[in-house]
Amino acid sequence: MEASFDCVVIGSGNAGSCAALSAAETGCDKVLIVDICPPEWAGGNSYFTAGAFRTVHSGLQDLLPIVNNVSAEQVASIDMDKYTCEDFQGDIMRLGDGKPDPDLAGAVADASRDTITWLADSVGLPFMLSFHRQAYAVGGRQRFWGGMVLCTEDGGKGLIAAHQRALAKGKVDVWFNCRAVEITMENGAVSGLIVEKDGHKMSLRTPAVVLAAGGFEANPLLRAEHLGGEWERAIVRGTPYNQGGGFALAAALGARQTGDWAGCHSTCWDADAPTDAGQRDLTNQFTKSGYPLGIMVNTAGKRFVDEGEDYRNYTYAKFGRAILMQPEGHIFQIYDQKVIGSLRQEEYGDGIVRKIFADSIEELADKLVDSGLKSKQEFVETVRQFNDAVRNYQAEHPDATWNPAIKDGMSTQSSEKQLALPKTNWALTIDKAPLMAVKVACGVTFTFGGLAIDPETAGVLSEKTSTVIPGLFCAGEMVGLFHKNYPGGSGLMAGAVFGRRAGRAAAALKY
Repeated sequence: MEASFDCVVIGSGNAGSCAALSAAETGCDKVLIVDICPPEWAGGNSYFTAGAFRTVHSGLQDLLPIVNNVSAEQVASIDMDKYTCEDFQGDIMRLGDGKPDPDLAGAVADASRDTITWLADSVGLPFMLSFHRQAYAVGGRQRFWGGMVLCTEDGGKGLIAAHQRALAKGKVDVWFNCRAVEITMENGAVSGLIVEKDGHKMSLRTPAVVLAAGGFEANPLLRAEHLGGEWERAIVRGTPYNQGGGFALAAALGARQTGDWAGCHSTCWDADAPTDAGQRDLTNQFTKSGYPLGIMVNTAGKRFVDEGEDYRNYTYAKFGRAILMQPEGHIFQIYDQKVIGSLRQEEYGDGIVRKIFADSIEELADKLVDSGLKSKQEFVETVRQFNDAVRNYQAEHPDATWNPAIKDGMSTQSSEKQLALPKTNWALTIDKAPLMAVKVACGVTFTFGGLAIDPETAGVLSEKTSTVIPGLFCAGEMVGLFHKNYPGGSGLMAGAVFGRRAGRAAAALKY
């Protein structure tokens, strides 16, 4: 069995969909997406996201034409700082300890705003301002923070639904339950793709293959090999089909590997969530990202990170690792009545997470024993010392005001008392009943190890020649862009930028 296409994309997530749509609109008449998953798992990890897109912008007026949830009356009460190319590239480099390729990071930042327009106008993504995730109401005003302001309506579900509508409108074929077996080459260039569909192998003729098959985070053996043995117990946050098969296809062609193969995006995840795959109805609601408003304590009763070191979207992708390294691989987030109302309902609402309430720290310690707390005494002392440190700071700074929308400097460090592990911002005492605890584990989102690409075309580089392998492209989580940590919303944006560029370059190779 044989068929011919102008471009074949492996993977049906955001990056793969962008590549296919870009190829179709720039000259490819026959475009195909293949995905190993069944149709009910369409969208890869993109389906499980909050749909956040980080982009350069010049302020609120720049973005109003593309969002659907801001009335004329609301505009006057929104505070939003501009976010520049330098800010975006700088955040990727800063959080990656200077290790990401600056050309790749710069390409994402430079193209981000134009890509948002393309996604809104050509693809039809329904963008909205992310009031529920990236803004706090302070003094009657909505203040956006952390450089990220956009998301898609209905999160990842809405994102993939919009992509599927666009693919159908653009007459892009999509084959599910279809495994990519081998990329074929002729005269040093891609000539086709062998797939296995419905139990039969098929040879597809094509001059262009785009790899957008995701990382290896759902494969416990590869996680243990590259990240470490403890990662076998991490909870898979998204699709169970990201097993690393795309990298095997690329390795057979001599593709260069780059990025942080020992690193990944891992976040605070509900300890009671399914372990081997995300849940399609709840998707991102298992995230537990309210920790800047409280503290996190391990089963030994001790804090282990500075919960207020930076805005949540600059720390959430690394704190999952910190949780995994704690005893038993799970911890407790602790809040009191002063902040419980500020926690996101989609993450902490009734029926979403198991909540443990108590009227005192001592009572909470007693209740947490049944959930794995090993030392009640250490837990009580940790919270008491934390509260004492906060009170000392407040006594020295009577004019300081708690403000979750800025780095408010409300800390645990004063001349009278300093904790060995500070909370640098948003520190409030934990003493107003009812107190609440939730049990949290590590959710692995995607792996950072990937392929080296040309930033202009998304063409995959050869390990042997350092030049592009003709006809082979890559986008999404398979690109080796991030190291150690990443700024929230940059994953979907990078997938869209390089997916769009891969599609354009593939169209230039049309038979």
